[in-house]
Amino acid sequence: METRGLEPVPDNERSGRVRELFPTWVAANISVLLLTMGAGLVVFNGLNFWQVLGVAVAAPVVSYGLVGLISIAGKRGGSPGMALSRAVFGQRGNLFPGSLIWVARWGWETINAVTGAYAVLTVLDLLFGIKSNTALIVVTLLLFVGCTFLVSGLGINALRRCSTWSTYLFGAFSVLVLVYLIAGTDWSAVFAKPAGSTAMMIAGIGTIAAGGISWVPSGPDFTRYLPRTASSKGLVSATVGGAGVVVLPMVLMGAVMAVSTPSLASAADPVSFIGELLPTWIAVPYLLIALVGMLLINSMSMYSAGFTAQTLGIKVSRAWAVSVNAVISLIFGFLLMVVATSFFGSFISFLTLLAVAFSAWIGVFGVDMLSRRTYDGEALMDTTRTSGYWYRGGFAWQAMTAWGLALVAGLLFTKVDWFTGPLAGSWIGRNGLGWAATVVVAALLYAVLPRTKAVAPERTAEAEKAPETAGSLSI
Repeated sequence: METRGLEPVPDNERSGRVRELFPTWVAANISVLLLTMGAGLVVFNGLNFWQVLGVAVAAPVVSYGLVGLISIAGKRGGSPGMALSRAVFGQRGNLFPGSLIWVARWGWETINAVTGAYAVLTVLDLLFGIKSNTALIVVTLLLFVGCTFLVSGLGINALRRCSTWSTYLFGAFSVLVLVYLIAGTDWSAVFAKPAGSTAMMIAGIGTIAAGGISWVPSGPDFTRYLPRTASSKGLVSATVGGAGVVVLPMVLMGAVMAVSTPSLASAADPVSFIGELLPTWIAVPYLLIALVGMLLINSMSMYSAGFTAQTLGIKVSRAWAVSVNAVISLIFGFLLMVVATSFFGSFISFLTLLAVAFSAWIGVFGVDMLSRRTYDGEALMDTTRTSGYWYRGGFAWQAMTAWGLALVAGLLFTKVDWFTGPLAGSWIGRNGLGWAATVVVAALLYAVLPRTKAVAPERTAEAEKAPETAGSLSI
């Protein structure tokens, strides 16, 4: 079990390797929801196969490129992302974006818990003919969230081991599913579909990328055990590559399935369609492996949420801090499975708002990282007035101003099922790029505002002796 919490990892304990990030980000994307989203690109966005291919390539490059870039802060500071955020927003100021990101994680974990529970219910139906009911929904949710709590509580080593094995298994069975689809698909119907508009293609990139954006604040959590000398370029490449190798085929598979089964894009249950489209001997093992993937996605999210809870002042160990999110995902998951009428609509609406919430933090933190080579570990952990990151009254007002205004700006361009911003009808709003506008506004505002320097020195002796490797990405 990993016992370290927010405190920076000492250099002598940084034994991680860049290549370990590849299976980590493979595991973070093993979700059948990508199939549903790929189907949505065909049914709702009206895209053809080649346009979906372009979306499936561009989306992970954009979103996980940002994940990789922000992850560089993890190896520089050796602390989780939301702990490093104290250096940007101030000890008290960090509570505001931290709280919003923590609450947003509740929704992300709920969505994954529900998808995992649906996978269990589908397997039970395929193998034993057991139909879903309220009692069974509660049991499957408890089982899924309980396993998630166990893995996330154990920490980084358990996540690495599980990610590696799930990558092998998922890769093998994905090839099997692809072969089956290639053999059984009416490709003349797939390629006969007319092209959609460029605007809908851009909107599709925004929708798929929004899922990756939600991982950006968590990026440093998985790189803090890397040596300071680890290649930044390799770090970004492993992150984008790990995500892309899953996102690309999954989105394309969903798009191909949607040609013969358009209802896939709007199914109330985002998993059971696999049992209808694939033979049982493929569907059951594929669902079980996807279930492991979804469990790992939730475990990674709860792992990060535990750190965020600690930065908000919850005085418990990292392992127990994740229990708060586990309980919340149980409650919300039950409501989504029993009460909600449209899973896909709820999922896309949530994903859109989630991306905006995270993007305001990304813009500010990213610009700060451009000029920061390392972090003062003692100042990060000192939450009193003596902290080098106390600034004025515990707030870095420049960061807070840029973050708050960008958040408002992003919502102005956003439209979801239950909320429509006044600028949602603009080109940015119609193309689902409210999150991108949020990043740009936050970055520009923070870049032009005069900043107050931290009181404590920010360059340690160890950092001076261990510059980044030659050829690494310059930030």
